[in-house]
Amino acid sequence: MGDILIISNYYPPEKGAAANRIEQLALKLDQNKYKVSVLCPLGNYPKGELFPEYKGKFSVTEKIQNITVKRLWIYPSVSKNIFKRTLSVLSFSSILFFYLLTKKTPDKVVVQSPPLLLSFVSVLVLSLMRKKIILNVSDLWPLAAIELKALKKDGFSHNISLFFEQFIYSRATVILGQSNEIISHIHSIFPEKKCYLYRNFPDHQLAEMNFSINENEPIKLFYAGLLGIAQGVFELCQNIELPYLNIELHIFGDGAEKSQIENLIWKNPGKKLFFYGMMERNVLHEKLQTFDIALVPLKTRIYGSVPSKIFEYGALGFPILYFGGGEGEAIVSENNLGWVAEVGNFESLNSTLIEISKEGKDNIQTRKKQVFDYAENNFNLNFQIKGLIENGVF
Repeated sequence: MGDILIISNYYPPEKGAAANRIEQLALKLDQNKYKVSVLCPLGNYPKGELFPEYKGKFSVTEKIQNITVKRLWIYPSVSKNIFKRTLSVLSFSSILFFYLLTKKTPDKVVVQSPPLLLSFVSVLVLSLMRKKIILNVSDLWPLAAIELKALKKDGFSHNISLFFEQFIYSRATVILGQSNEIISHIHSIFPEKKCYLYRNFPDHQLAEMNFSINENEPIKLFYAGLLGIAQGVFELCQNIELPYLNIELHIFGDGAEKSQIENLIWKNPGKKLFFYGMMERNVLHEKLQTFDIALVPLKTRIYGSVPSKIFEYGALGFPILYFGGGEGEAIVSENNLGWVAEVGNFESLNSTLIEISKEGKDNIQTRKKQVFDYAENNFNLNFQIKGLIENGVF
């Protein structure tokens, strides 16, 4: 099927939805007879420091599950300071710019966006070299940055970002969007641009999740993922009310809010919150066999964003408690995948938790089977990739 390069700011052993999403794409293209290579930074996310195996190195080439992974130097940072974060992306983008100019690359290249600066640099060089550019848009920047209050509307950085955004859309050969909202936004700017929906479906390949049930235990609600600005888990922990409910909240992950969450739990032992840190994916899934409901929050409704956790935990058979608004809310509600609370409204969240507590573990077990069956039939990564290949995307 030919060679294909993927350019991404994240790739395993880094954690999180972005790294997992790109790895799944690489592996599926490999399974469909493409020769796949990945260009990414030296591993550093989510802690914002180089992993021990990459310290003191400028570049590293690895072979991981038949994928050639080329890692280039980066100044790592997960600081909330936008200057430091921009400097981090700029450091990798600068190295990437010269790499693409001087090294031979395949004629087909998948470019992940965001980060917007990284995708702009990649698309700029690749368009000059007349490559086929497959732009994979997972979130709408700078729109999401405005909604998260990370950028000031109509400021200098906002206007530069708008220029970058329109440039990458205009020069891309074809665009993949993770949500219908993303595709609608792109078509509002470039109505004739060829776009395809590409959901962040997982590839667990499970016959069924082997749940371990103890009727005498409380309902175990869990959050597993990044503890960053967009998720708002720390604020959620501050406002959630569990002491008088038959529910516990268990948190797995790492990120900028980790220390705040740990400190809150230490000072408030009666809040029924438990923190475990980051776990390897297979270890986490084994641990979750005794749990009941996946919590999927966003700090605010972000247009275009559909958290991949809806699909990942749905595929494992977990009902979803969704607290993020937007298209994700519609997916959970319309397909009976769990419960929805109004984004940013903690009164709504706590009222929903009361409903869940009253429902009890028996009914939740029935829901698990329903969710698993729905996900197996509708969240199919193999069918999705084959459909895109048949449409000539890759």
